Amino acid sequence: MPNLSMSILAVAQALLLLALAPLMTGLSRMIRARMHSRRGPGILQDYRDLIKLFKRQDVASGASGKVFHAAPYIILSAMVVSAMALPVLTRQAPIGVLADLVTEIYLFALARFFFSLSGIDSGSSFAGIGAVRELTLGVLVEPIMLLSLLVVALCAGTTNIGLIEVAIGDTFLGAPTAISLALIAFGFAVFIEMGKLPFDMAEAEQELQEGPLTEYSGSALGIMKLGMGMKKVVMAQFFLGLALPFGAATVLDAPSLILAVVPLVIKLFILFGLAALIENSMARGRFLLTSRVTLCGFGLAALSFVFYLTGL
Repeated sequence: MPNLSMSILAVAQALLLLALAPLMTGLSRMIRARMHSRRGPGILQDYRDLIKLFKRQDVASGASGKVFHAAPYIILSAMVVSAMALPVLTRQAPIGVLADLVTEIYLFALARFFFSLSGIDSGSSFAGIGAVRELTLGVLVEPIMLLSLLVVALCAGTTNIGLIEVAIGDTFLGAPTAISLALIAFGFAVFIEMGKLPFDMAEAEQELQEGPLTEYSGSALGIMKLGMGMKKVVMAQFFLGLALPFGAATVLDAPSLILAVVPLVIKLFILFGLAALIENSMARGRFLLTSRVTLCGFGLAALSFVFYLTGL
C-alpha cells in the first residue's frame, strides 16, 4: 500500500494534469486556427469556456436516464484515477497497485463505455448513432494498444508502468527493434485517442463523432469536456512516460518534484503541437475507411511482436 507522501504525490500530479488539460486543448485549437489562416481563440480560451459552462444550469431531455447524468462524473473520475497511477513527476508510480498496463487500458475503456452509453441513454437517436461510432472506433483502436503494450511488457518483464519506465530509461532492454515498433504503434493509437483527424475532430458537437455531447449543457457539459480533455493529456503522458522517460525526478523531495514540472510541460507542449501540425496537414477521411488505416497500426504492433519472438 502507498504511504502518505506517495498518496499526496498521486493526488498532486492528477490535479496538475487536470489543470493542464484545458491549456493543451487550447494549444491545439490555436494551432488549428493559425494553420487555417484564422485568428481563432487564444490559448486560454478553454478555461474561459469551462468557467462559463460551470455557471450555467443543466438542461436535459426528459427521456434521459440516470446513466446520462452520471456519465460525466464517471468519465472524469476514471481519468483522474488513471492520472494518479501514472508516473508523471517521478520514475516510479505513486500507487503501484494501480500502475498496471491492463488497469490503465481498462480505465480508458471504462471512459469510452460510459461516453457511448450516455449517448444511448440520452433518448436522442443522433446521440445514439454517435455512441455506436465511438464503440466502433474503440474496437479498432484498443487491439493496437493491447498488442503494442504487451510487447513492451514482455521486453521489460513486468506490466508495472513505473518499472517499465525505469527499465527503458536506465537500462538497455532486449529486442530494441521490437520496442521501437511497439512504441510507434502505441503512439499511433494515442494519436487516435486524442481525437485527431482523420479519425475524429475536436469541437464537433454537431457532428456524428461527438454525437453523445449534443444533449449535454451547463455544468454537465463542462465536466464532460474537462474529462475528455483530461483523457487527451493522460494518454499523451502515458506515451511520453514510456517513450521518453526523461526529466522525471529520481528523488522524492520538493525541489526535485518542482523541477520535474518543467520538462513535463515542455514535452506535453511539443507532443500536442506536433499532433496538431500532423492533424491539420491532412484531409478528413470517411469513417468507413478508418478500419483500413487502423489495420496498418495493428500490423505494426503485430510486427513488433514477431520481432520480439525472434529476439530483434
